[in-house]
Amino acid sequence: MGVKMTTLNALAEPNRLHIVELLRDGPLTVGEIAERLGLHQPQVSKHLRVLSDSGLVEVHPSANRRIYKLQSQPFIELDSWLESFRRVWDERFDRLDEYLLELQGKEKKAGDKE
Repeated sequence: MGVKMTTLNALAEPNRLHIVELLRDGPLTVGEIAERLGLHQPQVSKHLRVLSDSGLVEVHPSANRRIYKLQSQPFIELDSWLESFRRVWDERFDRLDEYLLELQGKEKKAGDKE
């Protein structure tokens, strides 16, 4: 549960969510992220530190640049956790469908009797 809460807390901040969305397309430097989001580099570095501490991104130093990319594991864990909710809702919708079909059948039988 802790990993999911850490992931959700990190993604709750809009700028961090935007950073993750940018990194979905591939690794970027701090400067590239700052430019695309219209933020100052220190702001982006602060957000990247939170994302890194939560395990969502990893950094690779390259000369004097730091290149960030997404880590897949936290997203796999989050997807697995969300899947448990999907199954519950799918079951509930299936039961609702069955109930509605049952009601339609009763209405049709009542209409046939008239």
